[in-house]
Order: sequence, then structure tokens, then C-alpha cells
Amino acid sequence: MAAKKMHVKKDDMVMIIAGKDKGKTGKVLRVLPGKGRIVVESLNVVKRHTRPNRVNTQGGIVEKEAPLDASNVALLCSACNNPTRTGVRVLEDGTKTRFCKKCNETLDK
Repeated sequence: MAAKKMHVKKDDMVMIIAGKDKGKTGKVLRVLPGKGRIVVESLNVVKRHTRPNRVNTQGGIVEKEAPLDASNVALLCSACNNPTRTGVRVLEDGTKTRFCKKCNETLDK
């Protein structure tokens, strides 16, 4: 499957807009463009039952962040602090940058 173009990047602040964690915010830890999913810090936490192994000699129940669909998150604008849609703007030097559609502020520093 071809990788999808993602509207969020690693270390972006996002707000969950659908699902059990709706309304919560967090930082993007991983982006999985091949599956169109992202992992957000301390959100969408699931319990994983693990067997004892060399790394985890005790075994037991481990809580970890599960990937969620990228369409269920909205990027948080650092200027207006609201979840927003983004646009792409080409600068004078030819580089592309994302901008907030609400306050027209540049998101990529």
C-alpha cells in the first residue's frame, strides 16, 4: 500500500476530535504514513498482556499507546491555541510551510 500524505508531523501538538479520548490533547510520538495512523503521547492507551522474557522478566499487564487514525486528530495552532485545518504556502525561497486557516499564522518554525 502506498504511503498517505499526512497533515501532522512528529512532535506536533494535536487534539483528538473523535473516539474515546475526544477533546484531549497530546504530542505526536510516531507517524505511520503507510497505514495512515499516528501515535499520540499518553492517549489511546491499551493494556497488553505480556509473557515473561529477557527484557521484562516479570511479565504481566503493560499499558502502551496504540496508533489511531490520522483523520481523528486536528492540529493545534500554537498562536491561537485552537484545533485547526492547515494549508500549505510556498515561501519566496521556494520552501513549503504549513499555516493555520483560522489565524493565518505559520505553523512550521
